[in-house]
Amino acid sequence: MTISEIVGDFGYKKFANDGGIYNFSTGTIGYIGVIFFLIKSLQSSQVMLVNAAWDGISALVETIAAMIILGERFNDPMKYIGVLFIIIGLFFLRLPIVNEHKFIFPKLFI
Repeated sequence: MTISEIVGDFGYKKFANDGGIYNFSTGTIGYIGVIFFLIKSLQSSQVMLVNAAWDGISALVETIAAMIILGERFNDPMKYIGVLFIIIGLFFLRLPIVNEHKFIFPKLFI
């Protein structure tokens, strides 16, 4: 889910600054992937856990990706301490490494 979100965010950032159908499409495809993985995650877990894990992992991975790929940096060193607290929070969530639940796409019309 996080990789899809990175693709979506980076595509939309490029679109916001440079425009272009390719950048817009990249952002949109990334977020379509996010929707797919969100549905998959919600089938076998609680909303509270999925949301906390997604927010935490996304913030951590996207921060690292933005630093490496886009060359972005925080202007306040205290913000790095905030990222450290995200890592600590993810540790306390005790996320399962492998999900044993088989994914079945829900019916659109009942």
